[in-house]
Amino acid sequence: MSGILETSNVKMTTPICDFVGQYQESDTVRFHMPGHKGMPHLGMEALDITEVKGADALYEADGIIAESEANVGHVFGTARTVYSTEGSSQCVKAMIHLVSGLADGKAIILAARNVHKAFIYGAALADCDVEWLYAADNKSICECVISAKELEDKLLVMKEENRLPVAVYITSPDYLGNVQDIKALADVCHSFGVMLIVDNAHGAYLHFVGDGCHPMDLGADMCCDSAHKTLPVLTGGAYLHISNNAIAKEYLVDNVKNVMAIYGSTSPSYLILQSLDMCNKYLVSGYKVRLEECIEKLDALRAKLDKYVVKTDDLLKITLHMPGVSGQKLADILRSLGGECEFADKDYIVLMITPDSDMSKLDIVQKAVSEAEKLLTGECTSSVEDDYEVHYHKAVMTIREAVFSNHEIIDVTEAEGRICAAPTVSCPPAVPIVISGEKIEASDIEVFKAYGITKVDVVK
Repeated sequence: MSGILETSNVKMTTPICDFVGQYQESDTVRFHMPGHKGMPHLGMEALDITEVKGADALYEADGIIAESEANVGHVFGTARTVYSTEGSSQCVKAMIHLVSGLADGKAIILAARNVHKAFIYGAALADCDVEWLYAADNKSICECVISAKELEDKLLVMKEENRLPVAVYITSPDYLGNVQDIKALADVCHSFGVMLIVDNAHGAYLHFVGDGCHPMDLGADMCCDSAHKTLPVLTGGAYLHISNNAIAKEYLVDNVKNVMAIYGSTSPSYLILQSLDMCNKYLVSGYKVRLEECIEKLDALRAKLDKYVVKTDDLLKITLHMPGVSGQKLADILRSLGGECEFADKDYIVLMITPDSDMSKLDIVQKAVSEAEKLLTGECTSSVEDDYEVHYHKAVMTIREAVFSNHEIIDVTEAEGRICAAPTVSCPPAVPIVISGEKIEASDIEVFKAYGITKVDVVK
């Protein structure tokens, strides 16, 4: 474990922000992109630059961006951390590509079923095979909590069949706030010589909780963080982390930039890069204390809403389930009171709070719940567990074949028996109901309808 940087001992530089600020003040005539030339149509254009001399280049970084990435790597205690301006989606695809390059022949990745759809596209592009881990007690497509014993049993079978995966892939925290036992899963993976890679998009803050409970603190080989989800970073800002103890660390460190470039634009946003750069200073300037104070306030709110709180380990999420009132209805009530949730479906509403939230307005959550209780008639005993069933699927085409097939969009009511082409689900939660290459069953159609999906993309 790297330990948490203490504010009294750290002087954090912000080289990207410093350079752009100086460039703005220089009043240089901009004979370069972008086309707004720094004119304030929205107000921030003067800070929106491109790869001018001295600004470095994201995928060939050896100047101010390299310095800033080294800073964040120091903060998180990694062998290397690189920036993404295209969210964790870019990082997920890069991680799949990197681990696939370690395989002898076609790579196999063993993945918990609740992947983000970016994983599907990454698997299609890398042309790897995916085998799925299911959790029988799931209550939503958004979750798939796997125990170390379940993982060990699965890997033993795969070893006996001489087809060990190159990596195990999990999502933690998931959209509902479930956090996997990363340390135990990593120990199992490493006992088989298999990498553990984690979609930690919702958990960048975890490094600053206690002594650190981020995947890089707990033994994962690689992970991605959507910095913008829980840290004060502009939308699209993310990290790809490589552990100091990663399997094939040298290969990962040497190749990560080239692979990120494959999946990224040649025009990365310097506004996002500046926000990632400034976040480094934020993280070593009392963030840990502010985070602890925020968590205390959220714990107090959870206690007041205990009857409806779904118990999870994501400390910055409040997930509510009110039998008799849908998550969408509760979201509408919250909206009428001036609040907007992160996610709502027929079962759950998910709220995300950070130290930058206005804590004085948390009371509208209680008000929304009180209003929703007025809709209840009598004692409601049904729960989400009563009406959710895990659907096991068998692929009839590879993910790559299905994604790159000739396909068409049809009404969901006509989809039974057809093969899924592109995964159909909105973001949030962006967790596919049926994976590309799998046959759509009647039970799947009911789940599609529950998530408001009326059209699906199928192979012709």
